[in-house]
This record gives sequence, structure tokens and C-alpha cells, in this order.
Amino acid sequence: MSLTLENIECLFGNAGRRLYGGEAITQREHGLQAAWLAERDGADDALIAASLLHDLGHMLFEQADSALASGEDDLHQYRVLPFLRGLFPAAVVEPIGLHVEAKRYLCATEPGYLESLSEASVMSLALQGGSMDADMARQFAVRPYAAAAIALRRYDDQAKVVGLATPGLEHFMPRLRALAISVPV
Repeated sequence: MSLTLENIECLFGNAGRRLYGGEAITQREHGLQAAWLAERDGADDALIAASLLHDLGHMLFEQADSALASGEDDLHQYRVLPFLRGLFPAAVVEPIGLHVEAKRYLCATEPGYLESLSEASVMSLALQGGSMDADMARQFAVRPYAAAAIALRRYDDQAKVVGLATPGLEHFMPRLRALAISVPV
């Protein structure tokens, strides 16, 4: 079953009000900040949409803000994929599915990256398998959409600024509409 654009708007309006996994901003603020950072960076529409929607799985499955502290990994990056595949092309969906692996990859390959992560991201990294080993990193780097997932990951990491003014969801909805491959009723 796919989500509709209206479902996405409702998720951002309702579940998006919850705090974002140990950070001091809401799920909605986090998604909007990531999309806005991608837009400011000149990313294409698919990457902007992926940045906006990358943590939609947290909203869809209503992960409690305390789940991370309880040692729970909700696997949001995978669980949301069946709900997005019928609505958006692979260029939107696949980087979402890979954005956690991109964090693990960057920890393994970029000196100083691990130290740049927020406390909550470091906690979730441990639940998500930690840094990749060299072989895993080589395999990840050649996967389709790995580069987009890495770019998305960087927007994700930066999108945790309390009080940052961004455009609202309505600013990004035309992009989502244009990218939608079908509009389920």
C-alpha cells in the first residue's frame, strides 16, 4: 500500500509535531530543515524530496522520542519504503533507504565525521551497527544511489538547528506533486 500526498501532509501536520529522536527539534522541523538545506545547496528535486521525507518512517510508525534512549532501532529507513515506492521514483526512495548506511559509511571513511555527529546520532549509530568495515564501505560506495544517500546524510546531520526558520511544507509540496508517479486515491 502506498501513501498519498495527503497522507504525507497529515503525517507532517500531526506526527511531525513530536520531538525528533533525542534532538531538541520536532520531526517536522527536521525534515523541513533537511529539504531546505538541499534546496539551498542546488540539489535536484528528487534529492530535495528525499531529504524532506527521509525520516517519514519515524512519523508513520510513531516512534516515541524515548525509543532511542531505550535502545530501540525502529528501522525507519526500511519500513517506510513499501509506502513510498508506489508514489515516488527510485531517485527519491532509494536514498531514503540508504541514509543510515551512509552514516555508517561516512564514519568508516571520513576522518572526524563520527566526532561531528550529535549525541543522539552517535547513540543511534551503535544500534544501527556502528561504522562499516573497509569491505562493507567499498561495497556501499558502488551501490546505485549511494552518492545521493551520502548527500542526504549530510543534510540530515545539519538539520538539527533549534529555531531555524525554513519554508513550510507547502513550499515543498509542488516538488512532491511533480515527482509523484501516481496519485493513489
